[in-house]
Amino acid sequence: MKKILEEKALAISIFTAILYMLFGNSWLSNLENTPVILGQFIIVFGIMLVSSFGVVKHADMLAIKLGEPYGTLILTLAVISIEVVAIVAVMLTGKYNPTLGRDMMFSVIMIVLNGLIGISLLVGGIKHIQQQYNLQGTNTYLSMIAILVIVSMVLPNYTQATEAGTFSHSQTIFIIIITLGLYLLFLFMQSLRHRDFFMAPTSSNDKVLHDASNFVSIGYHSVLLVLYMLPIVILSKKLAIMINHGITSADLPVALGGLLVAILVLAPEGVASVKAALANQIQRSINICLGSALATISLTVPAILIIGLITSKTIVLGLNGVDIVMLLTTLFVSVINLSSGKSNVIQGSIHFILFALYLLLLFDKCTTGC
Repeated sequence: MKKILEEKALAISIFTAILYMLFGNSWLSNLENTPVILGQFIIVFGIMLVSSFGVVKHADMLAIKLGEPYGTLILTLAVISIEVVAIVAVMLTGKYNPTLGRDMMFSVIMIVLNGLIGISLLVGGIKHIQQQYNLQGTNTYLSMIAILVIVSMVLPNYTQATEAGTFSHSQTIFIIIITLGLYLLFLFMQSLRHRDFFMAPTSSNDKVLHDASNFVSIGYHSVLLVLYMLPIVILSKKLAIMINHGITSADLPVALGGLLVAILVLAPEGVASVKAALANQIQRSINICLGSALATISLTVPAILIIGLITSKTIVLGLNGVDIVMLLTTLFVSVINLSSGKSNVIQGSIHFILFALYLLLLFDKCTTGC
């Protein structure tokens, strides 16, 4: 009971979610009142961010008991579930945009593969000079990410059955099946048959990252992890209303909405990844980053395609020319940089420069109205 009473953030988050369930429609009835809407956006975004960190905290506690790679897997699936809910909420709220799911997914991939990987390798290299990770697991991650990303976000531009950037009905069903099927096969390999691929090499100097003194029980932390996710699910639609209105009224690209959702979802994982790198636990950091990128593709693509099938609406997954170049460059650099089993400052710097370039191109689109 004492531990539960310490969860003040959970109480505030649930209370806020209940208030928006009861009064949210009336509070958001006048979207033209910019100061009020901006204030509500800050509150809702902040509460969802606090809840996300709560999810990570209890996922970390489960990691203490279950060990790797299970701890990282729980964290990844919990956070990506939040992402999928947020993306679906934004897609189904307000004016329909066929590229919205694609833009959000691309933002997550760029932030994870360049931003999070870059800063993690950079700070780890600065503090520890060189860090060692398991090359077999990293290669497995990258091969899965590469095939799923190219099939989902590049191939649609070259299929002939429907307009550019889209899949036909039969192609959509096939992509849903192979994406989920491959990810389930990967989870089986990661958690059972080849668990050692995703554990730190025996020669590394990884330290214990977690403080076991706060661990209560698997049941306790599992329940609280779910409870922290509930306010995020409830508030995501309200946040989507404000994001859609802000982007439409300011005539900004929908990709900015994807960036906001990605920041919200990935902030806790980013913190966990950087903490792991600083603690000389680069294996966990890579598992978090690459696991997030893989789960994003594997779970988001089927989710938005299923929405398209149910609602009979067009879903555009194919990226434009500039984004394809950024995506393929990111994959190429990731394969080269993560091919030695040892990380350093240069590798992190390269990824971080690519992330800065992504932000430049994104905001350049804003200024040109693209």
